[in-house]
Amino acid sequence: MGVRNQLSLFVTFAKEGFEKSLLVGKFFCCLHVVNTYVCTPALAYGPSMLPTINLTGDLVLAERISTRFNKVCPGDVVLVRSPVVPRRIVTKRVIGMEGDRVSYVADPKSSDKFETVVVPQGHVWIEGDNIYESNDSRKFGAVPYGLIEGRVFLR
Repeated sequence: MGVRNQLSLFVTFAKEGFEKSLLVGKFFCCLHVVNTYVCTPALAYGPSMLPTINLTGDLVLAERISTRFNKVCPGDVVLVRSPVVPRRIVTKRVIGMEGDRVSYVADPKSSDKFETVVVPQGHVWIEGDNIYESNDSRKFGAVPYGLIEGRVFLR
């Protein structure tokens, strides 16, 4: 009787543990799907987006749906996988879409010389709000649309 009672107690604990771990697994699966396909939090920091985003960093929320349906427009702040350092995600503003003519100051620290480019098909032109301290399309050219991770909608 004692062994049967202990075995019954063990089975009860095992069932409860399995049910709880299944619940935790479902939660993390849902969290992964939401983070990958719906929206994601990100920490944006650095001088390139001053005054829109603080130098010490702001927590931003970016939705990923509009990027999948090509609904990103000029003026939107986006999370972009850096074409220079692919492990980094940078926060920049979309200035021009494919086919747009974009005029920009080539080297704002030393001259006021403007250059004009046409954004190639399937690419976007991104720039930081602080043109003096931003590493953006003025340095590495237009960015493929596929590198856009999400559109920031909450700071």
